[in-house]
Amino acid sequence: MNTAQLKFTLDIPRETRHAEKNIRSYIRETPLEFSQALSLDCHSQIYLKMENLQLTGSFKLRGAINKVLSLNSIDKERGLITASSGNHGMAFAHITQKLGLKGTIYLPETASPAKLDALRSYGLDLILTGNDCIKAERAARKAAQDQGVAFISPYSDPQVIGGQGTIGIELERQLDQIDTVLVPVGGGGLISGIAGYLKDRHPGIQILGCQPQNSCIMYESLQAGHIIDKESLPTISDGTAGGIEKDSLTFAPCQDFVDDFILLSEEEIKSALRLILEKQHVLIEGAAALPVAASLKIQKELKGKNIVLILSGAKISLNTLKSIL
Repeated sequence: MNTAQLKFTLDIPRETRHAEKNIRSYIRETPLEFSQALSLDCHSQIYLKMENLQLTGSFKLRGAINKVLSLNSIDKERGLITASSGNHGMAFAHITQKLGLKGTIYLPETASPAKLDALRSYGLDLILTGNDCIKAERAARKAAQDQGVAFISPYSDPQVIGGQGTIGIELERQLDQIDTVLVPVGGGGLISGIAGYLKDRHPGIQILGCQPQNSCIMYESLQAGHIIDKESLPTISDGTAGGIEKDSLTFAPCQDFVDDFILLSEEEIKSALRLILEKQHVLIEGAAALPVAASLKIQKELKGKNIVLILSGAKISLNTLKSIL
């Protein structure tokens, strides 16, 4: 199925509403906190969607559990395979443990040590392969096909996208007026879910994607008009690093619903992370710092608006944190 066809088959608002009913008892409604410090800096009203406080430490639990719950009992009993740079793997591990399922996780050899240590505590099979997320995904998909078991995609799946879209439902409950939402982007599952749902409900809302300059494959793919295959440079935003699988379901929603992208340097990301630690006293990972850095970079454009920053996760290694501080 090509990208043009996918535009007519993926109903994100419907998937999101179904996910809301499906997963609500399994997840936490994360707080939306007003940031006085950022609001003063940007001359706007900045709100932080605290997905770093989600169970398992990131938004990934929403999509992963929605997908697993959608499987039939036979598929669940056979065992599950996934691929992840860390946060999706943590959500996957949590779900398999909670539901008593067997699972295997494929990770790139560059995965964060902090995330690897956390995953090992669940006792699942971890297979390190390749130096990029997309290579781990390809290996995991092939293994799942060869073994006849279900593959739980970290982003390119209707139920995964719908699960991430439940953040949009929570935002509607938490804030009456939202002008702009800034979202970290890797494979595009998070921004596809949020944008696909909120744009349907509030067509005038602005959705901005945030990526590191060292790994901005979605942005470059959109510029090219098709998904490109390109190596990424190292980035502190490891949660968004790496490529995108061919014919990903997320490409069309990013084309249709994302208004623009903001690319951030490594120093801009690190400065934003330090700012959140110092001013908000909140621990976040590199990917979660992307919207913060972006809000500071384009503060003139955001002046006077109600802005939501998606703080996507909290997993950061002590060594990385020490180097930033």
